[in-house]
Amino acid sequence: MTQYLIGIDCGSTMVKAAVFDSTGKELAVAGRKIGHLYLHPGWTENNMDSLWQNVGEVLRETVEKSGIPPKDVACVTCTGHGNGLYLVAEDGTPARNGIISSDARARKYIEQWTAEGIPEKVLPKTMQSIWPAQPNALLRWLLDHEPDTMAKTKHLFMIKDFIRYRLTGEAYMELSDMSATSLMDVGKAAYDDALLDLWGLSEWRKILPPLKKSADLCGTVTAEAAALTGLAEGTPVAGGMFDIDACGLAVGMTDESRFCMVAGTWGNNQFISKKPVADPDMFMTSCYSIDGYYLMLEGSATSASNLEWFVSQFFEADRELLHAKGMTKNIYDHCSGLVAETGPSDTGIVFLPYLYGNPVDLDAKACLFGLDGRHTRAHVMRAVFEGIIFGHCWHFERLMRFCERPETIRLTGGAVNSPVWAQMFADIFQIPVEIPCGTELGCFGAAICGSVAAGIHSTYEEACGKMVRIDRTYTPNPEYAEVYQRKYAHYRKLLDVLAPVWKELAF
Repeated sequence: MTQYLIGIDCGSTMVKAAVFDSTGKELAVAGRKIGHLYLHPGWTENNMDSLWQNVGEVLRETVEKSGIPPKDVACVTCTGHGNGLYLVAEDGTPARNGIISSDARARKYIEQWTAEGIPEKVLPKTMQSIWPAQPNALLRWLLDHEPDTMAKTKHLFMIKDFIRYRLTGEAYMELSDMSATSLMDVGKAAYDDALLDLWGLSEWRKILPPLKKSADLCGTVTAEAAALTGLAEGTPVAGGMFDIDACGLAVGMTDESRFCMVAGTWGNNQFISKKPVADPDMFMTSCYSIDGYYLMLEGSATSASNLEWFVSQFFEADRELLHAKGMTKNIYDHCSGLVAETGPSDTGIVFLPYLYGNPVDLDAKACLFGLDGRHTRAHVMRAVFEGIIFGHCWHFERLMRFCERPETIRLTGGAVNSPVWAQMFADIFQIPVEIPCGTELGCFGAAICGSVAAGIHSTYEEACGKMVRIDRTYTPNPEYAEVYQRKYAHYRKLLDVLAPVWKELAF
């Protein structure tokens, strides 16, 4: 009997599901956009009941499109965005709306803790920066502003753990996700009461569910969930993982030789090692899905979501024209075509991709610098493409203090859909860029984990060896090395020049 694997990817803007066979072949995929709620400035929430309904819809659609018998699904595994907060009451219903990882309401707690020197105290245990959308800060905000919510809360989840809870009725937290929340001693892979005390959360240890590993089986699909999703009752459900781990698995990151870069809603740049890094200049070290490895991450919301905003604000007329003419080319292909009309030396415009936050200053904002009357939309679009890559460069530089320069970069995310953009990554980094096969790598990484949980493959190394393939490679053009070095130097200089201005102009 052929066995199949289903991966679910709950991102901050989309929920997707995909069906794979044991060789990694993608058979069907479906997705739904997640509606966000912006109830106050700086807040970003979603309706957890609607989220679950969307998951049910994409699962049912995916199974139906694939044509596979639901009973032949060996395992269902979920991944999702890290941090944020998903609280469930005693009766299993949401205690409030879910909070997304881009939420900024708890900023003052981060500022207060930083002023008190707490980040330095906790770093040997947490091995990561603290920021407003982590559960420690959000829980403190809720204690001060929504005590009734906290009083009725039974379980704290990350987004994928909430979905697994709705599939199985069993409450667990998964290690890779929870190790990124500043609530754990990452080296010991355990909750830490001393940390909870420092955050003022000692009494809330009771809402932290038991920890499971990524490939641990964490229950089976209930009759109620089966009716909604089209899955077979009793289908095994694995622990799953943080979405950065899923991307790592999807590109075959099973040892120190691989480097993964994700150009999506967030720009993630990551490597794994058996030796963790606890350093104030490292954004995050967390437990990787593979036992004995840690994942070192530098990332921020400075990647492809900036292009999405730019296109939606300034290229809707182009989108409508393409549609009216019945052209198959989508708006992003159109934008890539504009960039291809220009060369690296044609413009000195610098774009800071800080529309949704940044890693350099809490008050820093996006900008286009260096415009003059000769510039066209093509020049500006090139600057947007380049600026997003320079955002990755900023993080890459920080990581290179802790690992060897990679021989190749395995790139995923929206940028891989543009050959022009993928080639620019290779040219700017002067490193070959490999694009893995597949379209839904978050789902794929979850399915790889599911193959290990179900015993189809005995190890992650075996699973990745049999399921991961490279689709194409982009070789850097050495002629562009100098001009891109100069442009990136301008990008870095602009950060220094604007540093004293951002706070003065903040409103």
